[in-house]
Amino acid sequence: MKKVKVYVTLRESVLDPQGSAVMGALHSMNYNEVKDVRIGKFLELQIEESGRDIDTVVKEMCEKLLTNTVIEDYRYDVEEVTSK
Repeated sequence: MKKVKVYVTLRESVLDPQGSAVMGALHSMNYNEVKDVRIGKFLELQIEESGRDIDTVVKEMCEKLLTNTVIEDYRYDVEEVTSK
C-alpha cells in the first residue's frame, strides 16, 4: 500500500483572490510581515499496489481529475504505508 500526498497550487501567473483576501485579513490583524499568500489544495490518497507504475497512475489522476492543468501546478510524494 502506498500513501500519496498531492500538493496543488495556482500557477504563479494566475491571480489568487482568495490568497489576497487572506493576506488582507492577516494585515488587518497586524501580521504585516506577511508579504504574499497563495491558497492551494492538499490531497492524501491511499493506493493499493496493482502492478502499474505508481508515478504513471498518480500523474494520470492529477491530470484527468485532481487538478486543472491550465491554471494549476501539482507535485506529489509517495510513501510506503507501514502497519503499526
